[in-house]
Amino acid sequence: MKWKGMKKLFALGMSSALALSLAACSGSEDSSSGESGDKKVELSFWAFGATGYEELAKEYEKEHPNVKIKVKSSETAEHHDALFTSLSAGSGAPDIAMLEVDQFDRFKVAQDRFNNLYDLGAKDVQDQYLDWKWQGGENTEGDFLFGLPTDIGPKGLYYRTDIFEAAGLPTDPAEVAALINSPEAFQKAGLQVKEKTGKPFVDSIEMAYRAYLDASEETYLNPKGELLLEEEGNAVKKAFDYAVKLNELGIVGKFDMWTPEWSNAVNTGEFAAELGAGWLKGWMEGNAPDAVGKWKVATLPTEFAANWGGSYISIPKETKHAEEAYDFVEWLVSPENQLKSFQSKGLFPSAPSVYDMEEFKANEDEFFGGQVTSSVFAEAAQDIQGAVYKGEKYFPVHQEVINGLKNVQDGADPEKEWKEAVKRAKDLVAR
Repeated sequence: MKWKGMKKLFALGMSSALALSLAACSGSEDSSSGESGDKKVELSFWAFGATGYEELAKEYEKEHPNVKIKVKSSETAEHHDALFTSLSAGSGAPDIAMLEVDQFDRFKVAQDRFNNLYDLGAKDVQDQYLDWKWQGGENTEGDFLFGLPTDIGPKGLYYRTDIFEAAGLPTDPAEVAALINSPEAFQKAGLQVKEKTGKPFVDSIEMAYRAYLDASEETYLNPKGELLLEEEGNAVKKAFDYAVKLNELGIVGKFDMWTPEWSNAVNTGEFAAELGAGWLKGWMEGNAPDAVGKWKVATLPTEFAANWGGSYISIPKETKHAEEAYDFVEWLVSPENQLKSFQSKGLFPSAPSVYDMEEFKANEDEFFGGQVTSSVFAEAAQDIQGAVYKGEKYFPVHQEVINGLKNVQDGADPEKEWKEAVKRAKDLVAR
């Protein structure tokens, strides 16, 4: 939705807030202050994906008999669209809502529709979470907190041990991390794989591009909505040029993630390495039966250290029970419960104290030959330097650059494709 149109909706919602207040569907019945009152407080919680939060909500209810939590889980896009519509209209929002990190920035323009969690006591738990993850939940001024941190998606280097061995490269994760410790070393390893095995090093030009892109704190847009692609030395052009170079060296495949061809290539070993987040291992374990024991994970060069995925939990302004909602959210994302979410659903913790817990460190992955991959991603999470600003139009602009890179892979001139991608991006932002 355009900003101008969104402002009109917000203005409408604010002007009619009093009239709508009696009908607002915050999911709460008229009740007293929770545990000390006679009536139960009912909280509606909108989530998405396979979080396992329904089970944790039941556990919380046992400990807090005056609180009832109704969890509604939807598909990611459906969830965020419904929440955006409710917030824009000024009614119908839940008491508690998850926000996926890639969707987050489009909600930050609606700051007046959320509770500031700093006003509810969030400062008291700030030191329990990774700094960059916490900062991603704030407004640009740092004085408003939209959501408490849940899971994250630290990226690692997934690699086929059989292909590395055939190429004369080490296969031990620590040795791989020590060898491939810079973008230049990454390129050199890719050339060795190509020369010795004839296979591409990375699966696709998009993943080669995202090596630098995902690690950049500024990408396509700044918080003012201004396009950054024409600035001298911008991070996107650096990532674009790196992907073009890897492609020119012949070490980039044409296996686009999530396609049937890519899935088969993961299973049968048609490429050597993937720059993937921690959640990717769950997909591999369930979808690559012939690859058991043939993949391992190492940390990426620090220049590529990045996050891909994760969420926050917010409390919309409509709720009549902000304090009760906050108490539940703080409990839900506590280090102890983040460990439970990791063990049951693979949600990677944003609370670093979990990384030292024995249950976390003892989590061997059979698919990865018994490697404790959680420790690799824990190290990767702590290498990330800062939160990445994306903005409302991140995805359409991103796709225009990817389209240009794919044209380059098909033989088009890189500089021409870059200029045309920038022009298309400018048109998108101007709409």
